[in-house]
Amino acid sequence: MGRTSRRKRSTPAARLTAAAVALVLGGGGLVAVGVHASAGEGRSGGSPGQSRTQARQVSTIDCPDAGIALPDVPDGARPEVDRELAAMDTQITEAYRRFADRRERIAQDPALAENAVLGPLRSRRAASLDRIGVAVERVAGARPRGLEGLAGCGLRADGQEPPGDGSGSDGSGGGAGNGPEAADFVDIESVAPDTDRPRNRRGASRGTFSTDCGRNENGKFNSDNVIAAPGVSNGAHHMHDYVGNQATDAFAGDDELAAGRSTCRNRGDRSTYYWPVLRLQNGEDEDDADADGGGRDQNTGEIQTPSRVTLKFTGSPAGKVTAMPRFLRIITGDAKAFTNGDANANASWSCTGFEDRQLKDKYPICPEGSQVVRSFAFQSCWDGRNTDSANHRTHVAFAEDDGRCPDGFRAIPQLVQRIVYDVPPGPGFAVDSFPEQLHKPVTDHGDFINVCDDALMRRMVSCINSGRSCR
Repeated sequence: MGRTSRRKRSTPAARLTAAAVALVLGGGGLVAVGVHASAGEGRSGGSPGQSRTQARQVSTIDCPDAGIALPDVPDGARPEVDRELAAMDTQITEAYRRFADRRERIAQDPALAENAVLGPLRSRRAASLDRIGVAVERVAGARPRGLEGLAGCGLRADGQEPPGDGSGSDGSGGGAGNGPEAADFVDIESVAPDTDRPRNRRGASRGTFSTDCGRNENGKFNSDNVIAAPGVSNGAHHMHDYVGNQATDAFAGDDELAAGRSTCRNRGDRSTYYWPVLRLQNGEDEDDADADGGGRDQNTGEIQTPSRVTLKFTGSPAGKVTAMPRFLRIITGDAKAFTNGDANANASWSCTGFEDRQLKDKYPICPEGSQVVRSFAFQSCWDGRNTDSANHRTHVAFAEDDGRCPDGFRAIPQLVQRIVYDVPPGPGFAVDSFPEQLHKPVTDHGDFINVCDDALMRRMVSCINSGRSCR
C-alpha cells in the first residue's frame, strides 16, 4: 500500500494524567510547573500492588500526554523533540498490543501488567524523555525539570473516568475489545436542541468564504501527521482523509506544499485539510487491513467516502478579521481525549435535519433518511506572530464566550468544516484513532494548513469583513 495515497473499494477534562510540565523560557532558564499526579494510577513507577488494583476489568493504557505538557520548546530543539514524541506514541501503541494480547491473563494475574506492559513502557518513555531533555538543554542551556514525572503510565479500569468533569469518557471503557461499544452511540432524537451562540456585536464581520476541494473522491490517505509528527512515517497511527493539497505527507515542508497540486476549485487555495477516516464496522476488511495506520494499529473496516464536504470560513461576532499567515497550522480537537479528558475536545456529531443538536462524546444514531454529520469549528484567534507552536496549540486560541479574542490574540477567518456520511442507521461505524483511544467519538479532530496565496487571502478577508458570501 502506498504511504501517501491508496485507492479503496467503492463503498456507500482539563487534565494531564500525571505530571504536567510547562517550559518557561527566560531569566534563569527552563522550569517545570504544575506537576501533579492522580492518586492510585501508578504512574510514577507504580508497584505491582498498584497494578493489581487497576487490573480489574481494565480497558486501555492511560499515559500522560507529553506533547501537550511541552508548550514551549526552542525552535532548534523542535525537530528532535517532535521525533521523540512520535516515538512515545509508537511505544504506547506497542504496549497496547501487548496489553490486548494478555488482557484475560492480566485479569487473572495483575502483576503481569507491570512486568509485561507497564514496566517496559515506563523504561522506554523515560529514555525518550531523557533525550527530549538533552535536546532542549543543548539549545536553551537548561534542562527542563519534571520530565521524569511523565514516564509512568497506568491501566484504565472499565468505567473509570479521567479527573475533571469526566465528560471525556462515557464510562463504557471498551472492555469488550478495541471499541466502539453500544454505549458510545445515542439516538439523536433524544438529544435536546442547543443553539446558544454569541450574538453579533456592532462591527461584526458577518460574511463567509467557501472553498470547494472535493470529498477525497481520488482516495488520498495516509497515517502521517505532518503537523504533530513531521518527518515521521505513520506518526498518527490512524488513517486520514485528505482534500486540498495532494503533496501532503509527513515529509512535506512549506516549499513542497506551495508547489503541490490541489483538489480545490479555486486555484489560489493549496491548503491542506485532513481528518481521521470513518469506517463501517461491518466485518469487511479494507485494503489497509495489514498496514500501518490500518489493521496493524487496530483500525479496521471499510473506509467511507463522505457524501458531502463543506469548507467555509466565517467572521467574528465581535469585530473584523485579519488575514491568517501563509502556512499557519491548526489542530482542533484532541486525538487522545479519551485518556487526556475533554479539555481540548472540539468535534461535534449530529445528523442532517437535526443539526441544532450536537454531541461531543457520543456518535449519533440518525433516523431513516438522515445522514451522519461531523463538524469542526477551528480556533479563530491568532497570536500575530507564530505559524505553529511546540504543542501545536498555544499560537492559536478560541474566542471567549462573548466572541472576543483573548488578550494578545487577533481574530482571523474561522474554518468551519462539515463532513456528511451516508451510512446505515444505528451503531456500526467509528472514526480511526490511536489504538489505546478505543475509537471514542470524543477523540475526533481536524487539521488544517493554510496555503492560500496572498491574493486569495485578501479576497477572503474582504468578503468576510464586508458581509458578503463569496467563493
